Amino acid sequence: MVNSRTTNIPLWVRIAPALTIAVLVGPVIAGLAGIALPAVGFAPLGGSSAFTLSAFARVTAEPGFFTSLWLAFWIGPVSALISLTLVTGFAAAAAGTRSFAFVAGLLRPVLALPHAAAAFGLVYLVSPSGFLLRLVSPELTGFSRPPDWLIVNDPMGLALLAGLVLKEAPYLFLALTSALQQADPRRADIARALGHSRMAAWLHGVFPAVYAQMRLPIMAVIVFSSSVVDMAMILGPATPPLLSLRILGWINDPDFSQKSLAAAALVFQLGASGAGLVVWLAGERLVSGMARRLAVSGIRLPGLPGVSMLARSGLVVVALVVLAGIGLVAVNSVAGIWRFPDALPRGLNLTVWAERAPELMNLTANTVLIGGLASLTALIAVMLCLENEYRSGITLSPRAKLVLYAPLLVPQIGFLPGLTVLLLRLGWDGSLLPVAFAHLVFVLPYTYLMLADPWNAFDTRYLDTARALGRSPDAALLTIRLPMLVGPILVAFALGFAVSVAQYLPTLLIGGGRVPTITTEAVALSSGGNRRLIGAYALVQSLLPFLGFALAAAVPALLWRDRRALRSGGVV
Repeated sequence: MVNSRTTNIPLWVRIAPALTIAVLVGPVIAGLAGIALPAVGFAPLGGSSAFTLSAFARVTAEPGFFTSLWLAFWIGPVSALISLTLVTGFAAAAAGTRSFAFVAGLLRPVLALPHAAAAFGLVYLVSPSGFLLRLVSPELTGFSRPPDWLIVNDPMGLALLAGLVLKEAPYLFLALTSALQQADPRRADIARALGHSRMAAWLHGVFPAVYAQMRLPIMAVIVFSSSVVDMAMILGPATPPLLSLRILGWINDPDFSQKSLAAAALVFQLGASGAGLVVWLAGERLVSGMARRLAVSGIRLPGLPGVSMLARSGLVVVALVVLAGIGLVAVNSVAGIWRFPDALPRGLNLTVWAERAPELMNLTANTVLIGGLASLTALIAVMLCLENEYRSGITLSPRAKLVLYAPLLVPQIGFLPGLTVLLLRLGWDGSLLPVAFAHLVFVLPYTYLMLADPWNAFDTRYLDTARALGRSPDAALLTIRLPMLVGPILVAFALGFAVSVAQYLPTLLIGGGRVPTITTEAVALSSGGNRRLIGAYALVQSLLPFLGFALAAAVPALLWRDRRALRSGGVV
C-alpha cells in the first residue's frame, strides 16, 4: 500500500532498499546456480561440461545416505513443533502476567548465546560423565566411572533435537513477543467472558493472529534445523551423520570428483528442507481446520491447573538448562583435577587461559572485526530502508518479508558452496572482507526484525515539530529520531553482532579456513577430548554477545540518565 508523499527523498535513502534486496537475494541465487550446474555434470573447474545424472546415482549409493536424508527431513519440523509448543503453551498460560516478563528477561541471555556454546553446555550437563550424573553418583547409581551410555551423538539424533529446541525456543519466543504487539488482547477477554479457560481463551482469541506473524520465523527454524552443521558436529549422530555434515566432508575432500557428489547431495538437502516445510504447512492447515471446528462447536474448555503449571515451566526449564550448561563451560575452563564421580573439581587453575591467551586474543579480534563490520553495515542499511519506508509511505508487504527471510529459508549448506565457487572465480575469497559480507547476508534479516517495530512506533510528531521549525528531513533524522532511538538501535546492533559471532559455516567456506574466528576454532575442538580447552574457547564465544548486549543497555542509561523514559530506548 503506497501513500503519496511530497517529501523529496534523497538518492542515498532511495537506493537503500534495492541494495539491501541485492545483498539478501543475490548470494542465494548465485549460490543455488553454483550447485545446480555441477550436480548435472557442468563443472568447468573440473573439466566437465557434459550433462549427466550420474552424481545422483553415486550419492544415493553411499552407505547410510538415506538415513542421513531421513534425519535431515524430520528433525526440522519436529524441533519447530516442540519449540512452538513450549512457547505457545507458556504464552497462553502467562501472557499479561509478571511471570511472562520474568521469563522474557531470563531468555534474553539464552537468545544471545551462540548455538555451538549451547551445545557444549548441554554435553557437559547430560553426557555420561556430565554434571547431572555426577550429582547422583555413586550414591544413587553405584557408578564409580562413567557408564557406557550413548546419550550424546546417539544414532536417532535425540541429543541434537534437544540442543536445537534449547536454542530455537527462545528465538520463537522473541518472534511471539514481537507479534503480540500487533495482536488484540481483548479477544482473549471476550473468549473468557464466554466461558473459556485462560489458556483456551488465549489460543482461540489471540494465537491465530500471532501465528500469522510467526510463520516465516518458524519456517526459518525448520530450514536451519534440517541443515545445521556446528551443532550437528557436537551433538549429532556420527554413523551416519546429518546430511549437511556429509556434504561438508565431500566439499572439503581434495578429490575433485567428490565435488559433484556434494552438489548432488546438496540438491537432496534442499529437497529434504523443502519437504519439511511442505509437511509443516500441511499440518498447519489440518490443525487450523480442527481448531476452527472446535471454536464454532461451542464446547467450553475448562482450566486444568496442572496443565497451566506445566505450560509455565517449559521455557523456564529451557533457560535454566542453557544457563547451567554455560556455567559448566566456565567451570571446565578453569578446572584442575576433576575425576568422575566428583561433582566439583578438586582445584581451579588458569593454565589453559595463560597458555592460549595470545591465540584467544587473535581469534577474538577477528571475530569482533568481522562481526562489527557486518553488524554496522546491516544497521546502516536497515535504518535507511526504514527511513525510506517512512518518507515514501510504503509499508512492507508479505512478499517483501519473504525476500527479507530469503537467506534464512534456504539451507546455508545449500547455497554457500556455490557462492564460494563464484567468489573464488572472481578472486574474492579467503580474506576477511568476503567473510564479513557472507555474515552480512544473515545479519541483515535479524537486524531489520529487531529495529522495525521501534522505528515504526516512533512518535513522528517530534519530526513534524522539527520540520515546522525549519529543519530538513535529514536533520530531523540525525538530531531527533536517531538520538531518541539510540536504545533500540544499539540492541539491533548487538543482536546482529551475536548472529555474526555464531556463524560457523559461512566463515569456514567463504574464508577457506584462512580466516579463523573463535567459533570455527571452538567447533574444531569438539572432536578432541580436552574439556578445559573447549571450555575456554566456548566461554569466550559466549561472552562476546553478552558484552554486546551489555553495552547496548549501558550506553542509553549513561546518555539519558536524566531522562527516565529514554534510558531503555523509550520516548517521553
